[in-house]
Amino acid sequence: MTDVATRLMTVADAPAMAALLRANREFLAPWEPVRGDGYFTDDGQRMVIADMLRQHALGTAQPRVILVDGRIAGRITLTGIVRGPFLSGALGYWVGADVNGRGVATAAVGQLARFAFGDLGLHRLEAGTLPHNTASQRVLLRNGFQRYGLAPRYLKIAGEWRDHVLFQLLNE
Repeated sequence: MTDVATRLMTVADAPAMAALLRANREFLAPWEPVRGDGYFTDDGQRMVIADMLRQHALGTAQPRVILVDGRIAGRITLTGIVRGPFLSGALGYWVGADVNGRGVATAAVGQLARFAFGDLGLHRLEAGTLPHNTASQRVLLRNGFQRYGLAPRYLKIAGEWRDHVLFQLLNE
C-alpha cells in the first residue's frame, strides 16, 4: 500500500491542483459539474482554494488535498459543516486516474472521518454518489457508511440533473 495522507489545502497548491485537474479532465468529467476552462488554470484554482479557505476560516469547510507518497493525487473536502444540534458535514472526494482503484480514496475517506469525528467533534457525515458509481460506493461502504436514501435530481453533474444515492456515517 502506498503512503496516503491528507492535509489542509493552501493557495500554494493551486499549480499542482490545476495540473492534476487538467490531466484528469476527461476522467473526472462524468462525475463532476461542467466547468469552464478557467477552472483548470493556476489562477482558477487559486480562486477556488482561496474561497474554500475562507469557508474553512468560518468553520464551515475542511478542504484537503490527498497525498500519495507526498505528491498531490486528489482532493477531499468536508463542506456545509453545521454545528449546534446537527454537528454534520457533507463529504466529497476525487483522485486522479493514476491512483484510482488502489485504495487511495478509501484511505483518505477513513482519515477524514476520524478527523471529523475526533478533532472537529462532528456526529454525522453524509456523501452522495451517482447510482452507477459503484467504485465510490465501495469506498464509502468500506469506511462504514450506510446507504439511507435516493435523492432525485440532486446535483447537476456532466450538464444534467442527476439522482444521487445518499450515504451517512454516524459517530457512535
